[in-house]
Amino acid sequence: MNKVQLRVILSEIHALRYTPAGISVLDLVLAHQSEVVEAGHPRQLDFEFEARAVGEVAEALSLVELGSYLDIEGFLTTTRKNTRRVLLHIQAFKKQSSNPVIV
Repeated sequence: MNKVQLRVILSEIHALRYTPAGISVLDLVLAHQSEVVEAGHPRQLDFEFEARAVGEVAEALSLVELGSYLDIEGFLTTTRKNTRRVLLHIQAFKKQSSNPVIV
């Protein structure tokens, strides 16, 4: 199984581009902040990571304002063949209120 669900903040949006086949592609930088319990101890998470959306999802995300809170769903893959660098591909998202409660 390869499924990611995460609440994020939209930190950076690159220009919407198109493949030679005319498919829209949008590269993004997302931020995540939360607290989890690991081995019985609370742990603060605060990081940024790269993501990509393709097709209709890319078109819709290109209209979202920076700083927006999003619930995203997607999968992990590598950025290119023959590399081990990980990239999150967003398959669906839902914009949240400006200050949601993060659980």
